Amino acid sequence: MASPRTVAFHTLGCKLNFSETSSLRRMFEDKGYAAVDFKDSADIYVLNTCSVTDFADRKCRKIVRRVLRKNPYGKVVVTGCYAQLKPKEIAEIEGVDLVLGAGEKFRMLDYIDQLDGAKSKGMVHTTEISEINTFNNAFSFGDRTRSFLKIQDGCDYSCSFCTIPQARGRSRSDTVEQVLENAHQIGAAGMKEIVLTGVNIGDFGNGTEVIEGIRPKKEALFIDLIRELDNVNTIDRFRISSIEPNLCTEEIIEFVAGSQRFMPHFHMPLQSGNNKQLGQMRRRYKRELYQDRVQRIKSAMPHACIGVDVIVGFPGETDEDFLETYRFIESLDVSYLHVFTYSERPNTPADTMPDPVDMNKRRKRNEMLRELSEEKKKAFYKRHVGKQRKVLIESDRKSEIVSAWTDNYIRLNLPEDQFEENTIREIILEEGMLNYN
Repeated sequence: MASPRTVAFHTLGCKLNFSETSSLRRMFEDKGYAAVDFKDSADIYVLNTCSVTDFADRKCRKIVRRVLRKNPYGKVVVTGCYAQLKPKEIAEIEGVDLVLGAGEKFRMLDYIDQLDGAKSKGMVHTTEISEINTFNNAFSFGDRTRSFLKIQDGCDYSCSFCTIPQARGRSRSDTVEQVLENAHQIGAAGMKEIVLTGVNIGDFGNGTEVIEGIRPKKEALFIDLIRELDNVNTIDRFRISSIEPNLCTEEIIEFVAGSQRFMPHFHMPLQSGNNKQLGQMRRRYKRELYQDRVQRIKSAMPHACIGVDVIVGFPGETDEDFLETYRFIESLDVSYLHVFTYSERPNTPADTMPDPVDMNKRRKRNEMLRELSEEKKKAFYKRHVGKQRKVLIESDRKSEIVSAWTDNYIRLNLPEDQFEENTIREIILEEGMLNYN
């Protein structure tokens, strides 16, 4: 009996990409393919790309060269956000057989069947992003304890630095019923935690059908969805991956504060603590609103973890502007930062803005905020020493310690012989348990 064809996957970028890659893998397995590690020789290599990642072209080329050293005859398929934005450039990379855009990603098997036995020269299949109005549900099964569940895709916002609307299209969502069905399926597989993912999940509820240019009114909002999910008793923990501050309503904050399953953990992108930059970025709030959301969360849940996204070096950001951002973040009761150095993105309004910031200044500002992030995280962690928290044992690394996360997103190292993977325990936090990395 012939061995099944093999396929290997590699994902760049966000949790949303990971959820989609996992669903693609199951799609291939359902057709009889055997999934193997990306480091191994495979008949087909699938690279799911990201447009936010710096040096996307260079990374793509490097990965293609690496896999073809494993199997010079392996078929290389590139999809994802970068593939939608720059399909022709990717098709020119030596060794790439097939490039699929956002609308073709989940029909990958149809295109795979069209590839002949010999190496192909960069076939491209993409749809204009304005024509994409369907939603493909997805969730990950790669981690034995946690699943990333896609509930929303695309974005109707027009931030001046962002290419995501060009790569993923307009905002559209799954139905509440389908999300609940997926959550039950994940719970039945034994996973303890679900992370809700999407491009702009607070905008959940947008339909996918457009009639004569009019989009249907939302039948359910994000708050309606999470209330329903709170009743899924096969899942112990839900997390909100990221939510825009203007969509993180008081109603949502109060709900999480009183929920048994939604974790006291919010990740809200700020991007700048300077209202001038926020306006130039076309963000839908000012820093005063962000400060209000942080205060409301901490008032309802003093133990809550709050993560922040920040961009440094945006065009026109002066030293004084950056220091205003730094001091503003320093004043906030937040727990950690994700700091991004601004990089130019073609076909975005920011790319043509005057007064670009010197790259050395960008790097220095990034370093300053990363140091502030470390200080914030250490202070948040130390504040909970001696406190009792519920902990999910994340992984068994077959060493003397295992990794774990508290409900409020404090990372721990625990003795392997005392804790079993994929269990939830209540423990008193000790200084020696804290993992600041």
